[in-house]
Amino acid sequence: MLKKAGFVSAVAAGLMMVGGTAFAATDGTPDPTFGDAYATFIEGGGALGYGAASLVAGAYTGVATTPALILHSLEHHHH
Repeated sequence: MLKKAGFVSAVAAGLMMVGGTAFAATDGTPDPTFGDAYATFIEGGGALGYGAASLVAGAYTGVATTPALILHSLEHHHH
């Protein structure tokens, strides 16, 4: 499910970037090629995947270590 959501998000981001480029291309610059769009899509998907993995890893680490950090803090402040 998460893989599908990432793919859909990457496609939407790619379409927005290509759409924005198409509007900006009226000043004489060439339209992006399929290869350009594909490379942008792959790069965006990689960035999206890295961000999602970082978010999950950070959340897991926080949930796993927070109880130990709280107990350790209480041990040092207990009189």
